[in-house]
Amino acid sequence: MTNQYVTGSMIKRLRENKKMTQLELAEKINVTDKAISKWETGRGLPDISLIEPLAAALGVSVIELFSGENVINTNRASNMLRLQFYVCPVCGNVIQSTGQAIVSCCGITLPPLEAEEADSTHNIKIERVEDELYVSVPHEMTKPHHISFIAAVRGDGYEIKKLYPESDAEARFKIAGTKDLYFFCNQHGLFRTKI
Repeated sequence: MTNQYVTGSMIKRLRENKKMTQLELAEKINVTDKAISKWETGRGLPDISLIEPLAAALGVSVIELFSGENVINTNRASNMLRLQFYVCPVCGNVIQSTGQAIVSCCGITLPPLEAEEADSTHNIKIERVEDELYVSVPHEMTKPHHISFIAAVRGDGYEIKKLYPESDAEARFKIAGTKDLYFFCNQHGLFRTKI
């Protein structure tokens, strides 16, 4: 993953979209218009202390400013088929979105995980117990190699069970409407099984 910093072309595009001159933007964040010109032409970069005020003046989040992309909600219906999972390699935080997103944790922009179909090495056992699914993953659960979470995805939402080393890789989910089960191995990635 490459380190990213705000680009001059992004500053210029956002400034022009707001119909601001370089001087107007400079006044909003207490710098000179020459500084704005240098940033936009790639002859300089804004100081880190100016990033938040710059993002606010341009009407975007700091994450959008760093990524170079505007985040636009094109998934207003929250279609569960577009569910994305992200796992922070530093702290293990599990983050979900119901569509395309820019997600950051511990100072790292996280890529969405791509699910593979469960295989013989990473498989999931499913038992029906009354109105629930009892789900287990026969997998070692040591600190260096374990299942981090199991999730059940329905048409109207999802449920996630965070797992920890030294515990069992198992969970219970409601059967009604469950279409897919996901689980994440901290060494081999995300796996999916259709119900």
